[in-house]
Amino acid sequence: MIVRGAVLREMGLPSPYADSRPLQVEEVELAPPGPGELLVRIRAAGLCHSDLSVIDGSRPRVMPMLLGHEATGEVVVSEASGFAAGDTVAFAFVPACGECAPCAEGRAALCEPGAAANTAGTLLNGVRRLDGVHHHLGVSGFADHAVVSARSAVRIDPSLPPEIAALFGCAVMTGVGAVVNTAQVRAGRSAVVFGLGGVGLSALLGAVLVGAHPVVAVDVVPEKLELARSLGATHTVDARDNDAVDQVREATSGGADYAFETVGSAKVLEQAYFATRRGGTTVTVGLPHPSQSFSVPAVSLVAEERTVKGSYLGSSVPSRDIPRYIALYQAGRLPIDRLLTSTVELDGLNEAFDRLAAGTSIRQVLLLR
Repeated sequence: MIVRGAVLREMGLPSPYADSRPLQVEEVELAPPGPGELLVRIRAAGLCHSDLSVIDGSRPRVMPMLLGHEATGEVVVSEASGFAAGDTVAFAFVPACGECAPCAEGRAALCEPGAAANTAGTLLNGVRRLDGVHHHLGVSGFADHAVVSARSAVRIDPSLPPEIAALFGCAVMTGVGAVVNTAQVRAGRSAVVFGLGGVGLSALLGAVLVGAHPVVAVDVVPEKLELARSLGATHTVDARDNDAVDQVREATSGGADYAFETVGSAKVLEQAYFATRRGGTTVTVGLPHPSQSFSVPAVSLVAEERTVKGSYLGSSVPSRDIPRYIALYQAGRLPIDRLLTSTVELDGLNEAFDRLAAGTSIRQVLLLR
């Protein structure tokens, strides 16, 4: 079949993207699903900083590529057990084979065949169903239809609005998961979140959910700080202040028990580390350019019993966590809908990524009628 989708053929084109037009809406031939795969009609796809990082070249990928990894849709054809036509699904951006050593240990985010497929721009089985175009993280959700591995899909409640359902595949799973799974934050412990995009605000919601206190939000955009307060942050800090780390330490009586870096910046990771108390845990969620590194006093890791942890996909098991987080949203415990800035159309993606790069949006969602 022929699908209409947003294809990136060259990374690193200059912004504004409204002028350079890195994403071109093209017609691409999509082969039918093979064994263990699904043909899905895409209903909605979130615009994530991970997509922007491919566009600007910070996260190099094989080209050309049909972008979009945070999405939801309706199964049209199923060649996999456990799924049927008409099922509503959300996608996880790491397909989990269920058989490798990390999968056997319950660490689906580190699936080795899944990582290899994502690097190669293929589906989990190593094939491409897009003619002449690579898949983005096994999803390629910026299109009206996609073929995906069933290992990338999780059945969800069909009553959920698609513009909300899409967010659970990346922003929510990554941010809330970093708090619940990676850090395992306990009630009454202090937490600080550096960066208030979709993932950062999801982490903040996760910290509020588990009863962390105080909860400090750090960003450079005043409107995001205001939203963070309305979502449960007890303190906000403008990251442009020279004493931002000192302000966090003061708000948390000497440093946070848990600090979360969601920006994808080595400099911000250093700030998060120095805002963490002795014996505390610093969790990095953002994806910096591969050339970046960060430096901390090595002795502090031992003498202060510090922990630095990475969190990918929120250390989640998508089939377990996505339904849980949706249930919490439906119960009013995770107000994810507050993260939705606006909806956009396929032809408006370049302008939407300009807004994302400028920090004037939290989560924009592509709606496909």
